Amino acid sequence: MLFSSLPFLIVFLPVVLFGYFVVLRKWRVAQNVFLLLASLVFYAWGEPKFVFVMIGSILFNWLMGLLIDRCRDKKAAKALVALDVAGNLGLLFVFKYLMFTLNNINSLFGTSFTVPTITLPIGISFFTFQAMSYVLDVYRGDGKVQKNPLYVGLYISLFPQLIAGPIVRYQTVAEEIENRRETWTDFSDGVVRFMVGFLKKVLLANTMGLIADGIFDSAEPVSAAASWLGLIAYTLQIYYDFAGYSDMGIGLGRMFGFHFLENFDYPYISTSITEFWRRWHISLGTWFRDYVYIPLGGSRVKKPRLVFNLFVVWALTGIWHGANWTFVVWGLLYFVLLTFEKLTGVEKKLKSKAWLPLKYIYTMVFVCLGWLVFRADSLGDALLYFKNMLGMGTTLIDDTFLFYADNYLVLLLAAAVFAVPIAPWLRKKTDALPKAPKTVCDVLYTVGLFGLFLVAVSYIVKGSYNPFIYFNF
Repeated sequence: MLFSSLPFLIVFLPVVLFGYFVVLRKWRVAQNVFLLLASLVFYAWGEPKFVFVMIGSILFNWLMGLLIDRCRDKKAAKALVALDVAGNLGLLFVFKYLMFTLNNINSLFGTSFTVPTITLPIGISFFTFQAMSYVLDVYRGDGKVQKNPLYVGLYISLFPQLIAGPIVRYQTVAEEIENRRETWTDFSDGVVRFMVGFLKKVLLANTMGLIADGIFDSAEPVSAAASWLGLIAYTLQIYYDFAGYSDMGIGLGRMFGFHFLENFDYPYISTSITEFWRRWHISLGTWFRDYVYIPLGGSRVKKPRLVFNLFVVWALTGIWHGANWTFVVWGLLYFVLLTFEKLTGVEKKLKSKAWLPLKYIYTMVFVCLGWLVFRADSLGDALLYFKNMLGMGTTLIDDTFLFYADNYLVLLLAAAVFAVPIAPWLRKKTDALPKAPKTVCDVLYTVGLFGLFLVAVSYIVKGSYNPFIYFNF
């Protein structure tokens, strides 16, 4: 079930809010059980059978957490941690990478292994990493073990962050699972955050997706200008698609008294690849930093070891995103760029403001090229598209470019403008106004937000284009 779908908006969410805040008000245990059951229903909406995969993951990691806590100071604890990691990664491998692995073995070695058709459970990468982080934190003493399996289940399956993150660390919400306090301020802030994320997803991401899909999937060769437009549209689509969904998840969590950490911080204003990854999918970057990069030695090692550590992290980051060589190459591209920045210290050397335009261009060119590889169905398709961008074997401008530029120019400009922190800047300016003008601005903002939200809902009612990129991860 998508947050930006009618079943969620007019059935699931109202029922959950009514049951949680009216029927079960002031009954915390019942509220938690209700949220857990609602989250399982939310997950089971599309493919009911996969809810048992999640339940199995919950019970497995709950049991491993208990066992590790009981023998914390013994060698057996390390063996149990290894077993937990193997179990979680094994689950992920079977559902996400087994087909890819067998296909490549057959291609490389001429074997004829039977390749089963395996449907990927929605969000398996997210809830598996979240489950592993709970057990690893218990082992490292960064979080208390939870003896109640219902609460471990609620942590892993809580529907606001279930299928697309942010990847929540257990200690972030451990106290709130049992002792959170819902307030009107949190609830109203959560509603606003959800609506803003909904607008990002429906009005901006979906429109950018129409442009990107129309150009990337065109049956006929497109011009260089159209190729650049398609890539720019996809660059904006994937940001608003994922950041919008994260906003909705954070907002929903806030409505129920949970405070998730931020997942995006205007990544397209970055002036280095290092900065970009401090701002993009923050919860995933933090996960790999804390559970892979730092345990390997981090950056406080000799240069050959640093290169190895970065290689491992970014190879795994690429593989995490999908079972395709395009994702592997995408991850390795960032390995090369980040290794270059760390070994040369170029980010620190070029501090002068005069370098900022060049640093920004360098960053965004490589980020866009990375998204080209990420979006392509194969490396061959990515190379062909790149040639089109350079004008090799194609025209400079064609009707495809003119059509999308003419019909979607306003939304393209809006998507570009709101990808930079203009909204916080405007909020800061309005907060500094005298009381009366500030009240007027607040009223106008509220009316405008609700008006745009109704427009976005009308798009959903009409059955408009409404995909979700990270649904497959």
